[in-house]
Amino acid sequence: MLISVQDNNVDQALRVLKKKMQREGIFREMRQRRAYEKPSEKRKRETAECIRRHRKLMRKRFDRDGY
Repeated sequence: MLISVQDNNVDQALRVLKKKMQREGIFREMRQRRAYEKPSEKRKRETAECIRRHRKLMRKRFDRDGY
């Protein structure tokens, strides 16, 4: 990942870096790796994420298509 600093504006470069890291999911992964996650907890979390993604997709589809 490459972030260029223009006109010594480090604050703007940091904002861009944080935004890119957020999009890539690096912060979420770092939070998850802080402690051991049991396999059952991992399954439960992944199932919840799947349900959340599906609901979001259905909400967008309903708003777009109306059904």
